[in-house]
Amino acid sequence: MLRGAVAAVARRRGPGPGPGGGKAAARWCCGAARRREWVPPAGRDSGIVAYNSRSRSKEPLVLATEGAATWYSCGPTVYDRAHLGHACSYVRFDIIRRIMTRFFGIEVIMVMGITDIDDKIIKRANEMNISPVALARIYEEDFKQDMAALKVLPPTVYIRVTDNIPQIISFIKTIIASGQAYATSQGNVYFDVKSWGKRYGVLTTIYPDTQDEAADTDKRHGKDFALWKAAKPQEPSWASPWGKGRPGWHIECSTISSAVFGKQLDIHTGGIDLAFPHHENEIAQCEAYHQCEQWGNYFLHSGHLHVKGSQEKMSKSLKNYITIKDFLKKFSSDQFRMFCLRSRYSSAVEFSDESMDDAKHLLQAISSFIRDGNAYIKGQLVCDPVREDILWERLANTKVTVKAAFADDFDTSRAVAAIMDLIHHGNRQLKAVTKVALGGGDSAVLSNVIDELVRFRSKVRHYALALPEEAAEAVPVEGAAGAKGPKQEQKERRQQLMQERKPLLEACDSLRGDLAAFGIHIKDRAAVSTWEIVEGGQAEQQTEEKS
Repeated sequence: MLRGAVAAVARRRGPGPGPGGGKAAARWCCGAARRREWVPPAGRDSGIVAYNSRSRSKEPLVLATEGAATWYSCGPTVYDRAHLGHACSYVRFDIIRRIMTRFFGIEVIMVMGITDIDDKIIKRANEMNISPVALARIYEEDFKQDMAALKVLPPTVYIRVTDNIPQIISFIKTIIASGQAYATSQGNVYFDVKSWGKRYGVLTTIYPDTQDEAADTDKRHGKDFALWKAAKPQEPSWASPWGKGRPGWHIECSTISSAVFGKQLDIHTGGIDLAFPHHENEIAQCEAYHQCEQWGNYFLHSGHLHVKGSQEKMSKSLKNYITIKDFLKKFSSDQFRMFCLRSRYSSAVEFSDESMDDAKHLLQAISSFIRDGNAYIKGQLVCDPVREDILWERLANTKVTVKAAFADDFDTSRAVAAIMDLIHHGNRQLKAVTKVALGGGDSAVLSNVIDELVRFRSKVRHYALALPEEAAEAVPVEGAAGAKGPKQEQKERRQQLMQERKPLLEACDSLRGDLAAFGIHIKDRAAVSTWEIVEGGQAEQQTEEKS
């Protein structure tokens, strides 16, 4: 039924052409055995150029069906709450999806797989003393709520692994029949990487003829990977021709994507950490199953999110993560989206409070400009006559620049810069009267007014941030089991005060954003606040001590 629903848009294609005249492989392999080169697909040019991990270069995005893109997205393994590293990847690809739809008129048919059976799920369920199915359903719903809170559009359809076990078994049987997989006496099934020859290594320089890893399993070779895992005691399992067991990780996505889109897929996305082995193995499985030359025409990978000062990605295993729910207590989804817009989706990005403040200030500058523009239209803003002809010309040029940036591998950072430049020039006209040049008799008056304003703001901000220190570890009182200790009470009091004073901090941020629209820039430092007025490339800076 699902396959029929998308058949009108996701046109089926036959096996792709044989190896062609691609140029990326020889350049990338650096002397290693040549791998099969990427072949530009037949179809309609979308007008977008995208960096393709399959070719290791930017390529015109050609879609099999005009005006429609088939897209498979690796979804979550639902064993715990999603964190900001996950959010960064999903928001970045949501931005790309919206660009394709709104700017290029492409209908996106997106399928997302939900891994709801996995070693991590089983381990966590045992720790919590609940069934793996119950645990997976809890965190699947939690993930969907997080995505909604981040304003990420849901896929066309979510598909769970456990709802597709018969299809997965059939998929594995076909790969075995083609000679690319084997079953063992222990009930496991593995993909035979060596049998795939030089076709393995599309996304990596890992080749089956390199030194094998130590293998203490029933694999034939160290690089073979599991398609089906034999059942272990007290683990969920399903009947199969090889005995009771459950699917391997990589086979899930291959089966789900193929069940919907068939033997050809336009776009496959995920974090860069999924390129190997997950996406590499997906490609091998699907091309063996479909007996096609090229499955998945474009692989787009998002860069890691790093915590400031660390070269390591944010992850649960490193215990350096912030859950999406905790993050949204401090910042908004729009602020995080602006944070993502300011860098290329494929680049690693550093997360810090400072980078989030920068994103917040950009949004405030945009909001301030829109308010002033609306006030001008209503005749409520006192300023010199606006040269609308100049603004119309700049607007037209900005539109061209933004679309060109989007067409160039979804370069959102360049698009944001163009929009902020337009706002800057708009503000220079809307604020023509209110921006007083520093000089002449009014200079001291203006300086004194700003001094007082910044000093008052600093006092408010200092008060809002002045929370009591957390109490030291208290000695438990005999007979007081279950009662709240001083440390817990202090923590709750701090949280209450933070919530009560949050509007004060928001007002301080709003004032800073409003003044920035006038060219008055406030910077908050550890012990002082500084301000400056920029006009015609010159600036006067003042410092106000915090009291």
